Amino acid sequence: YWELMWCYSFQQNWLQAYRYADMLCKESRWSKAIYMFQKAAILCMLPDDDVKTTGESIVALFRQVEGLKQRIAGKSIPTEKFAVRKARRYAGSQPVKLVVPALEMMYVWNGFSIVGKRTDLTENLLVTIEKEETTLKNEPNHNEYYMDDICLLQLLKGLCLKHLGRLLQAELCFNQVIQSEKQLKYDNYLVPYTMYELGLLYQEQDEREKAIRFIEAAKNNYKEYSMESRLHFRIHAALNSLKVTPAPTP
Repeated sequence: YWELMWCYSFQQNWLQAYRYADMLCKESRWSKAIYMFQKAAILCMLPDDDVKTTGESIVALFRQVEGLKQRIAGKSIPTEKFAVRKARRYAGSQPVKLVVPALEMMYVWNGFSIVGKRTDLTENLLVTIEKEETTLKNEPNHNEYYMDDICLLQLLKGLCLKHLGRLLQAELCFNQVIQSEKQLKYDNYLVPYTMYELGLLYQEQDEREKAIRFIEAAKNNYKEYSMESRLHFRIHAALNSLKVTPAPTP
């Protein structure tokens, strides 16, 4: 079900993706919090009328996520912690809508490297991201999450552009995130992850020194952000491919 949910998500067939996310919620025991978040995130991608046909309440689903968090050997699962933190935007009496949460989770689970092999699907994702960006920028009142949301969209947009071979535009998107670091309030994971992606972009263009500089900076200059260990695994693999012996993490 997990793979099928992602296959339909890559195609942006959100109604079908929702059906499999719903089955995971009901039948799988691995991480109820992640399945619940994933289901709500997929519903966020649908028009309101389609959500109504499912009989689900997005706000109610997000509010259940925190109660489903588990601890294994006294530790939380990092992706669960991330999902719980994101779901808190729906906890108050005035819920603040998440921006493309299903695409953010797609990135978290490394889905862009898979979908990036298909130009048609990547172009469709880019359309969705740019539409969301326009909506966000045109809102008369920007909420406290505005800069975080804009930076998330820039990271995802940069990934799409990279896979479409529009490397200069991708670089501009990544740099916009890095330059906005001081304005981020919640999603501090965006800057180290974007630095890593910018490093990979330079690697693709055979700019080895620049690639190493950005990937090393992502590793050494940031601490205590969401899913830190996940990024460190990716960094380790990237530095190995660049034939750099990774220095021990300070």
